[in-house]
Amino acid sequence: MSVPFILFLVASTVALLLFMVLKLKINAFISLLITAIYVGILSGMPLGNILKSIQEGMGGTLGFVATVVGLGAIFGEMLESSGGAESMARYLVKKFGKEKASWAMVLTGFMVGIPIFLDVGFIILVPIVYALARDTKRSLLYYGIPLLAGLAVTHSFVPPTPGPVAVADIIKVDLGWVIFFGVILGLPTAIIAGPFWGRYISQKINLLPPAEFFAIAAEGDPEKKQALPSFRSIFLIISIPLLLILLNTLTGVLVDKKVLAASLFTDILEFCGHPFTALIIATLVAIYFLCLRRGMPRQRILELSTKALGPAGIIILITGAGGVLKQILVDSGIGKMMAESIAGSSMSPILLAWVLAAVVRVTQGSATVAMITAAGIIAPVMPELNLTMPESALVVIAIASGATLLSHVNDSGFWLVGKYLGMNEKQTLQSWTVMETIIAFCGLGFTLLASLFV
Repeated sequence: MSVPFILFLVASTVALLLFMVLKLKINAFISLLITAIYVGILSGMPLGNILKSIQEGMGGTLGFVATVVGLGAIFGEMLESSGGAESMARYLVKKFGKEKASWAMVLTGFMVGIPIFLDVGFIILVPIVYALARDTKRSLLYYGIPLLAGLAVTHSFVPPTPGPVAVADIIKVDLGWVIFFGVILGLPTAIIAGPFWGRYISQKINLLPPAEFFAIAAEGDPEKKQALPSFRSIFLIISIPLLLILLNTLTGVLVDKKVLAASLFTDILEFCGHPFTALIIATLVAIYFLCLRRGMPRQRILELSTKALGPAGIIILITGAGGVLKQILVDSGIGKMMAESIAGSSMSPILLAWVLAAVVRVTQGSATVAMITAAGIIAPVMPELNLTMPESALVVIAIASGATLLSHVNDSGFWLVGKYLGMNEKQTLQSWTVMETIIAFCGLGFTLLASLFV
């Protein structure tokens, strides 16, 4: 197959996916499967082999992703239902003071966004934004944008949130490295898109808490005392899976470099730091300390756990379909040809990954679908590029960055933010959309900068 044909195949694959999702309104899971079959047929694969690749791609991907995303969803639900997010926000606002509360909000969002979905975290914490804006007479955007920036960055950059977990698995990257770079590159990105951009845009758009939410704002007042878990306990519980996974990665590196000798001790460290074990430990700790010890009935814990798996199931299936697309590209031989073409050009894999995710994101709206589609296309290229594990982790961050670009009217987050902050479409484009775009470009810039040193 010639290079022009490969380029046509990739472009038509993305176009077909977008046509089915946008025009025909077919579910992304089905659309990705049909797109994978289209690639297989056009590349000349026997029909029986296409079906075999679908089975292998789905099974190989879900073995890891379903476990991590499922456990992560239950873990996040325990933190959310216990009031952990609100506790963290109130503590940080008190420490920073109301005048510097925008920094408290970005840090709150950054930590809360790791275990809790962005939309859920925002809805839980927006009453505190109302209260701060009411008390300081500032625009809602002064506090709302930093909160949203923190939530958006870690939701896209830092496992165990589903997006980076799915991408890391599809392109076979150690989660420890993704967590490391997600935090290191995500924090300055969140600061630029949060307090800095929030301070500027709040001077241009003055928003008061919507009248119908004043009662909610009073309930979310940071000074109000409620029986919430302590900040320290929430911080430690969120840190458990991250630190265990990072410890696993560090142990593996030290053993490979012969700094540590392989032993029962290193085996135990690697076992405890595997994402499966780390999330099981963290979830059990959260259930005990945040639920059982605080008097939550066991039946309620069971109901919350079941509820958490609802949205997780959708993400798991879409991720599996992304794994199918990757497998078809590998089995058809197109992935290897793409890799040889890219290796012979000056195109950076980081930039290519970012562009692929950005194109899908802008046209169809879902960051998750954008990340998984880009990962499925770039995955067959990765082995041929001989990237180190840290370099591969940077590709994950690049995909995550591209998938945040230019959120607009086809993204559910656009309408959620506009509704809760009382903005019209123009104001939402001027604030939220620009914030997401800042995250996308800062993420790309910091990733390219980091690639010079790894």
